[in-house]
Amino acid sequence: MIDARDDLARTPAHDLALSCVEAGIGAAHPERVVRDRVDVAGEQLRIADEVIDLDGFDEVVVLGGGKAAAHAAVALEAVLGDRLDGGVVVTDDPVETERVTVREGDHPVPSGRGVESARAVQEAAEDADDDTLVLAVLTGGGSALLPAPAEGLELSDLQSVTESLLAAGAPIEAVNAVRKHCSAIKGGQLARAAAPVTIVTLLFSDVVGDDPAVIASGPTVPDPTTFADARRTLDEFDIDAPEAVRERIERGADGEVEETPDADHPVFERTSTHVLANGRTAIDAARDVAADAGFTPLVLAAGIEGEAREVAKTHAAVAREIRETGNPVEPPAVVLSGGETTVTVEGDGRGGPNCEFALSAARSLPSSTVLAAVDTDGRDGASGAAGALVDAETVDDDAASGRALSDNDAATYLDEQDALLRTGPTGTNVNDLHVLIVSDEE
Repeated sequence: MIDARDDLARTPAHDLALSCVEAGIGAAHPERVVRDRVDVAGEQLRIADEVIDLDGFDEVVVLGGGKAAAHAAVALEAVLGDRLDGGVVVTDDPVETERVTVREGDHPVPSGRGVESARAVQEAAEDADDDTLVLAVLTGGGSALLPAPAEGLELSDLQSVTESLLAAGAPIEAVNAVRKHCSAIKGGQLARAAAPVTIVTLLFSDVVGDDPAVIASGPTVPDPTTFADARRTLDEFDIDAPEAVRERIERGADGEVEETPDADHPVFERTSTHVLANGRTAIDAARDVAADAGFTPLVLAAGIEGEAREVAKTHAAVAREIRETGNPVEPPAVVLSGGETTVTVEGDGRGGPNCEFALSAARSLPSSTVLAAVDTDGRDGASGAAGALVDAETVDDDAASGRALSDNDAATYLDEQDALLRTGPTGTNVNDLHVLIVSDEE
């Protein structure tokens, strides 16, 4: 999974960090998750704790999108076999399928082919009838991969407002509040298009808190946000939105455009939702690897948020505390966390949240500590890598590393230090994973 792994694993601590990363990513892969959480016995389909009688349906289809959507479709094909009749999913990581059509889109900025692919999903939903069971597979990245401009908007409008929100460092909940109200399928509107069919939503969460309304902007679940929330987001982050976007949101806030369906809407009477995997799935697997290696695992949190370079300083401080006092855990220890850190882009360099996290931490890590910080989808922003593997020796020029952070150019600096961690697309996406190894050697 990890390129040049032997070169990166230059000490036992580095090797353990890489093993934890591999275990975390592998545990969240749809093939393993679906195998563990979904099965068919006779005419009974079990999804987590829900049992569905397949005899009640003439057709079963898979619809959805996200970075891991095609892999999830393959896994569902393996479980359902000839009980699965087809479907459409959109992804930027396509794989070969037998029954489900895989369409391509782009992330993080929506594209023209994504619009066409999203339209195919919408049309499939509209074509479903009362006797169809829709398995809606939605994973991280689905918001950008399923662009469906609302009436009066163009793709360029979605691209512009998305780019502006991401550059401003807006949290995903705020970004999605705007996306939903500029879309024809997000925010429960795909469920409205398919109604009154039965929809079972299968989620691979890449958001802190696993809110179904946030994952992929919630196409098949109730939307708690409103046009007023979208307008508030544009104002709070001082977004210079395209005129058509601003006009639509203003009209919606004034009650002139139909709201996205909320929890009281009848479209959700025949729907259910299951979070099959999330960031904790990855952390738990990494924790088992650490324990098996004789290290004491300590989970800080699965919901870390904030500016990447600032959150990283706290992790480095925890490493120093462990080294100096044995608190909150005696070394050898592995400190684990996950979540969704962000970067406020002010420079024009190459990087991503995990690269900035790793470089910032490396500037103050104590000796005999190693830190891996990765995005579990294998693509950390614009870095060209999943993240980085660093130690106390990574930063040999404090001024240069500081300039790299100021220019949002962490990946360039880390690349020069042979510290980038590359995996390529991993087939899953459950957000960031941070692995901090504090050995008992001075």
